[in-house]
Amino acid sequence: MALHTQLPIYKVTYDLLALITKLTASMPRDFKRSLGDDLRKECVTLSILVYRANAARNKVPHLVELLEHLQVVELTLRLSVDMRLISHGQYAAAIELTDKVGKQAQGWRKHAAASPAA
Repeated sequence: MALHTQLPIYKVTYDLLALITKLTASMPRDFKRSLGDDLRKECVTLSILVYRANAARNKVPHLVELLEHLQVVELTLRLSVDMRLISHGQYAAAIELTDKVGKQAQGWRKHAAASPAA
């Protein structure tokens, strides 16, 4: 088992957290405390779920939960761009990262579900 911090999915999840932290810093105060805090917490949860999936014998439940939290991040980002709290370019950069996380998590989930240890 590799260290979770060395996994490609963890690295992209960390990059997403760093980007979200940067984006939410420029949000108006009211939204920074609501949407911004929620986005950051969801991204931290993604990192925690990568760790849990890596450490668990049955990875599938953790990966399913990770994908659910990823949907929340994408929905909140969409709301942020629709409310003009972030630019379309910032939204595109964040969605590119969420797509990478989602593809890796789906692949990992399929592999884990197919293996006999799952």
